[in-house]
Amino acid sequence: MATQSLYASALRITFETGLNEKGEPMLKRKAFSNVKTSATADQLLQTAESLANLQMHTLVEISRQDTASIIA
Repeated sequence: MATQSLYASALRITFETGLNEKGEPMLKRKAFSNVKTSATADQLLQTAESLANLQMHTLVEISRQDTASIIA
């Protein structure tokens, strides 16, 4: 049976920076690597919201990207 070994996580925060000429939202993403793989969703949410409060743009999305090895 295969198992996975999580070895890296990144926190990604997306902001709306304005509207383009068509009136569609323009998005900017910030990525924070070297996030502890043991960090919980609540911890990441709290961190992202704290960082978003320091920005002048509107918070759109918070996501986590995990990287893992699959081991046979």
